[in-house]
Amino acid sequence: MNFVAAVSAWIWGAPMMILLVGGGIWLNIRIDFFPIRYFPLIMKETFGKILEKPAGEGTITPFQAACSALASTIGGSNIVGVPVAIAFGGPGAVFWMWVTALIGFATKYSEIALGLKYRQKNEEDTYVGGPMYYLNKGLGLPFLGAIYAFFLMIELAPSISTQTVNVVQTAASVGVPSIVTGLVLMTLVGLVVVGGITRIAQVTSRLVPFMAILYIGTAFVIILLNAGKVPGVFLMIFQHAFTPTAAMGGFAGAGIAATLRWGVARGCYSNEAGMGTAAIAHAAAVTDHPARQAMWGIFSMMMDTIIICTTTALVILVTGVWTMVPAGEAGSMPSLAFQQLLGEGIGGGIVTICLMLFVISTIIVVIYYGEKQAEYLFGNGFSKVMRGVYLFAILAGAMIELEFLYQFLDIFLATIVVPNVIGMVLMAGQVKEMKDDFLAKSTSP
Repeated sequence: MNFVAAVSAWIWGAPMMILLVGGGIWLNIRIDFFPIRYFPLIMKETFGKILEKPAGEGTITPFQAACSALASTIGGSNIVGVPVAIAFGGPGAVFWMWVTALIGFATKYSEIALGLKYRQKNEEDTYVGGPMYYLNKGLGLPFLGAIYAFFLMIELAPSISTQTVNVVQTAASVGVPSIVTGLVLMTLVGLVVVGGITRIAQVTSRLVPFMAILYIGTAFVIILLNAGKVPGVFLMIFQHAFTPTAAMGGFAGAGIAATLRWGVARGCYSNEAGMGTAAIAHAAAVTDHPARQAMWGIFSMMMDTIIICTTTALVILVTGVWTMVPAGEAGSMPSLAFQQLLGEGIGGGIVTICLMLFVISTIIVVIYYGEKQAEYLFGNGFSKVMRGVYLFAILAGAMIELEFLYQFLDIFLATIVVPNVIGMVLMAGQVKEMKDDFLAKSTSP
């Protein structure tokens, strides 16, 4: 287990950061820095058209597809992962989290555009797509698509169990037995996923805005009440992005290398740019052009990393809890920050509710992702078998000690990121063609 953990730590150190950040920079160059240069157009085509009826073919609306993808990326890590990055990398880690997101805009845009270009209808007359399809048909390397699909299908089972543990531990703190929590969670999730992408989209399009507003709204109140500290916090973030952070209170201090490593890793984990999973959800969207739907990926990253992760970071920094709690207990920082304003019952309760909603929404969507991999590899019938496996994984997370299996999660994740990013880099020319075609049509008289 120590060997596996060491291999995992090495892979997700410099090698994976070089691949994700380097690949993202290359994609930005190839598409002429479209996400930055045309940001107003992107917001107009996404946030500005949430209520408009889309044109084109597809199964669910563009907003529903974006919420489904967001349900996966907005998870417990947005509440727990950010304080961990600050605890080990200092406030400067937040800056590198932002930089990683800005670079990752092009990565997310590219994978969704390719997912739409190479999508197809399945036996149930529903649009399906994702990296396994564009690595196969777009790159002409079916074995690469099969590798991606197989390892993602396997990785999601222990990943679901890991997510379940967060809910089980939270419920156990108020006296609910683990088996009861597992059974209730399995039932609720099962009722949603049995309806396929249509029901998943209906649920997530309501759940995601609600849980985001609840969390951001409460956090914003805390930030406003500490408004005088906000300028100093931003100065601290920028200053310590390039200089070491000294030890203070429970914070042990951090060098520049640690700040960079934790900020980049947090950004990559949070927004999932490079993993290709968002393309699976967006492939079902009603749209008249792949490049138009791909802009929703940039909108999703804005919500996930720039808004929600930053909100968590500001709450932790303005309240000062990052200097009060040891790194090993960093996950408790958001709850402690909320409790400073709202008291232990209300403050801790809101964080607990948000954490549970974030986790439930993530499990719902990743089960769909896993089903699509099984369908791609072995047909529609086997996807239903994997649905049962994933639902059982929820119960397993509530009952079984899975520490050894968890050590493989990051390695499995690397096996899907590597072929996906390599494929996108090689198909960057196709992404540029779709972008240019969309701009020509949208600006023509």
